[in-house]
Amino acid sequence: MNETRGRCHLVYALAPEGMTAREANELLNEYIGDRERGLAVSHDHFIGRHGGYAVFEVKTEAEEAKLADPGPLEGWEIATHPLTFSLSAVGLVAQVDFTLRAYRDVALAELIEAEEPDKRHWWNRPDTS
Repeated sequence: MNETRGRCHLVYALAPEGMTAREANELLNEYIGDRERGLAVSHDHFIGRHGGYAVFEVKTEAEEAKLADPGPLEGWEIATHPLTFSLSAVGLVAQVDFTLRAYRDVALAELIEAEEPDKRHWWNRPDTS
């Protein structure tokens, strides 16, 4: 098996100068939404210079080839890198937890428990239902 398949890939993409944040976000979301690129595990958008990153779990040759196709990001600066330790979506989360433990002596679960609800934190908003 090719060493770049069966693992996660980081895609870093910068929009052309002059593109609005809204347009850049929509195009990046379109790129991420294409299921032929593998399992979209994580993504975020940049503040300042428009663009963003995404992490995909890539299992097949076709998914890997599709990552190299800019699709809606034609004309963007794009870099794609297979990751060393994140061999799956679960592996990426495990790598986050490992990094927190090894370099800051804190577990992801501890951070989750200690985080105060905040209206800006969509993942931890108070339940208003």
